[in-house]
Amino acid sequence: MSVKVISSKLLLPCAVALAAMPGAQAAPPAGQLLAAQCAQCHGTNGNGPGFDEVAGKSASELRKDLLEMKRRPVENIMDRQARGYTDSQIQLIADYLAAHSGGDH
Repeated sequence: MSVKVISSKLLLPCAVALAAMPGAQAAPPAGQLLAAQCAQCHGTNGNGPGFDEVAGKSASELRKDLLEMKRRPVENIMDRQARGYTDSQIQLIADYLAAHSGGDH
């Protein structure tokens, strides 16, 4: 075997091990990926422009609103959006958006 083949066989497991180490790949903040759907109408991180700014509202207010939309008869697109999330996911979205101050365009 050539040295090149041996070294590539050794490098692959090392690269995989490094990639699997904690902190090797930073995970996005909890709720960020779920809240990405909100950006279509409410702007990045809920900061507008668009429909209502949702960033900076309290997590309890956002959670209450989303759960209400999820459980009421379908009236608009938000009711349909909210139905796509579990209650736990709604909490993550509410916490994430509440952590961003409004008006950060």
